[in-house]
Amino acid sequence: MIVAAASAAAAGVCTVNDNGVNFRGGPGTNFPVLGTVNKGQNLNYRGRTGDWIFGDLWGGSTGIWIYTAYVDC
Repeated sequence: MIVAAASAAAAGVCTVNDNGVNFRGGPGTNFPVLGTVNKGQNLNYRGRTGDWIFGDLWGGSTGIWIYTAYVDC
């Protein structure tokens, strides 16, 4: 289940904080790796499931998942 942002303050932009971070097709390591991103890449926050952020990469893939430890929101 995706938990949508509860308010405009919770919605927004997240920034990847490390290099070579995998993004996945679902909220967990059991989902396929769709690609990698590097520090400084931004994504639009669309929701969260557990410790996984759901969003759209700026200028790239949409509907991707990144582990929360690798993004600053």
